[in-house]
Amino acid sequence: MKTIILNAPGSVDQLEYVDTAIPEIGTGEVLVKVKSISVNPVDTKVREGKGLYAALKDASPIILGWDIAGVIQASRSESFKPGDEVFGMVNFPGHGKAYAEYVAAPASQLAIKPVNVSFEEAAASTLVALTAWQALVTNGKVEAGQRVLIHAAAGGVGHIAVQLAKHLGAIVTGTSSSKNKDFVLGLGVDRHIDYRGFDWQVQPREYDFVLDTIGGYNIDNSIAVTREGGTIISIPTGLSDQVSERAKEKRVNGYFILVKSSGDDIKQIASLLEKGVIKPHVSQSFDFSQIREAHLQIESGRTVGKVVVVL
Repeated sequence: MKTIILNAPGSVDQLEYVDTAIPEIGTGEVLVKVKSISVNPVDTKVREGKGLYAALKDASPIILGWDIAGVIQASRSESFKPGDEVFGMVNFPGHGKAYAEYVAAPASQLAIKPVNVSFEEAAASTLVALTAWQALVTNGKVEAGQRVLIHAAAGGVGHIAVQLAKHLGAIVTGTSSSKNKDFVLGLGVDRHIDYRGFDWQVQPREYDFVLDTIGGYNIDNSIAVTREGGTIISIPTGLSDQVSERAKEKRVNGYFILVKSSGDDIKQIASLLEKGVIKPHVSQSFDFSQIREAHLQIESGRTVGKVVVVL
């Protein structure tokens, strides 16, 4: 089968197309013929040798990717049968091996793809939607009437998080550049903030929950506008001890989460997709032969919604 491997950490030139054997499946696993995959910022960071690369560096070969949508070809699980159309985030934060024509996946990490959702949309609704769900629902416990701030609301996680927060009944503020204002307003936010030149330090402490998808200096901005007893969840970076102390001084709950594969959660996402509660925005679709171009687009930092690759 056609597979994309990572020869060594570095530029997109380290991504190479090779032929590998179709993986064998064990008990509780299924073999998925992949129709579409999703590319996320974590993919490019691992390719560069950062983040999760340390956990994968001894694998041979290293096959990037976690988000898949496709058709079951073989099953050693009672949950799925050949012909079922499925999607999910595979083995995150481990070795997902999604950049391939066939993927061996734990059945417990997949869900049936809704019929009203394309394979491209399903692949786009895995890591980002699971992150939003685990941040807002599992950890943040966002409730109706709460004021919620979503940073980078036009991005992959952000644009799903806005829709989910509105579904939960929250009053939602989303940040983006002015160029993406109309897109963010179209997601249903109650207020849009152009982050460029915005002085967070003079704003009222009004938010019950803040989802920080940027990290770095933006954590301080988040602390400045979170009410006492409110919560900040940061997904790109862990909160440093210094920032954690500043959060405590303001009586704010601040912490980092790393999304994890979950069949129960992906089934929740499937239900939301089927009902039209959330809808991923696929801004660009690349052919499997264009994985380097897909990575470069993600690295531009200007992707609206999601980038997918079609096999």
